[in-house]
Amino acid sequence: MKLGRLNHVGVATPSIEASIALYRDVMGAEMIREPFDLPAQGVKVCFVDTPNSQIELIEPLGDNSPIHGFLAKNPAGGQHHLCYEVPDIHEAKAWFEGKGAKVLGEPRIGAHGTLIFFVHPKDMGGVLTEIMETPKDGH
Repeated sequence: MKLGRLNHVGVATPSIEASIALYRDVMGAEMIREPFDLPAQGVKVCFVDTPNSQIELIEPLGDNSPIHGFLAKNPAGGQHHLCYEVPDIHEAKAWFEGKGAKVLGEPRIGAHGTLIFFVHPKDMGGVLTEIMETPKDGH
């Protein structure tokens, strides 16, 4: 397996609307996608396009959202994860497990509509890492 393209940086936020205003008004973002709920992941997400990647804004959705713990430690929000693309999600999962890395759960559909999984930060230099199958439309 080879390291694929950086697809996005996940940023947890207590308010997607406030974060949209920051990226639009302070950072000058011109392409901000419409926020949408991702109930299977317990989050609301919004993608901000950059010239070479995306920022994924992540807000808790419901009381059982996994983002609550992160925001309890970081009330203003912050970088949550990095996401890299791979051509074959199952091959990548087997590769990480073969290296002894802790894969968090089975592959599941992520915000881009493709299969994803996460690798525990303790096995990734302290960074929660999302691995996603390259979207067929290139986004």
